Amino acid sequence: MTSLRLEFDVSGNNFASAGTASDEVKKKLKMLGINPVDIRKVAIAMYEGEINMVIHAGGGKAIVDIYEDKIDIILKDNGPGIPDISLALTEGYSTATDTIRDLGFGAGMGLPNMKKYSDEFKIDSKVGEGTTVYMTIYFG
Repeated sequence: MTSLRLEFDVSGNNFASAGTASDEVKKKLKMLGINPVDIRKVAIAMYEGEINMVIHAGGGKAIVDIYEDKIDIILKDNGPGIPDISLALTEGYSTATDTIRDLGFGAGMGLPNMKKYSDEFKIDSKVGEGTTVYMTIYFG
């Protein structure tokens, strides 16, 4: 099967539209008959990435390639970058403001959950330039 590519623009600071891309991917995977367990992993990992772009990066772009046996997700932003990736991957660590926390976000589980629900996970980040997250989830 050749891949199916989906691309989404993620708006920064727009909590009303946050999750739209992951929801669209979830619907597409259901239509393709992908296992519900795998769909759940994809939905969680991608949603966490979207929320991070909304909260921390002023938005970004999600590029999703769906294959017969896997899905590749690339989340790219031009935000402030992550100065300490190891620290950012620590459960509970967050740079979210109190305002964001009051909205129910910023618990410090975004990157840890993205890593947890991905079979392959990589972060490239440069302070002042932005962050790109690569996730692969294998089906079956």
